[in-house]
Amino acid sequence: MAGGVQHRQAGAAERYDVFHTDCPARDVVDHVTSRWGIWVLISLRSNDLRFYELRESIRGISEKMLAQTLRALVQDGLVWREVEPTTPPQVTYGLTEFGRDVGEPLTDLFDRITRRLAPRSEG
Repeated sequence: MAGGVQHRQAGAAERYDVFHTDCPARDVVDHVTSRWGIWVLISLRSNDLRFYELRESIRGISEKMLAQTLRALVQDGLVWREVEPTTPPQVTYGLTEFGRDVGEPLTDLFDRITRRLAPRSEG
């Protein structure tokens, strides 16, 4: 992992109070379930992608929102970021183990929804 916050599992004696506004777990949930956080995690589920590839894969996201979303997910330890010292710099993103773990149920949810939807009609 190129950067981010270390995460450890909370034991039975030290549960997070996710309903408290200062809870760090609440921040992570907010970032994951934000409008664009889910799409970033789903987009990175199979491959590491460069910034422009992520932008192209997530229709409707602005560069500013993608950068903000990625910054939050990297800080939370869900996504890693690697900068290649080229001109211009090439930045690649991928899921950490924590990100894969969190993204798995999101991918499952996405797959369940798309299987249940009626086929799109052409026209």
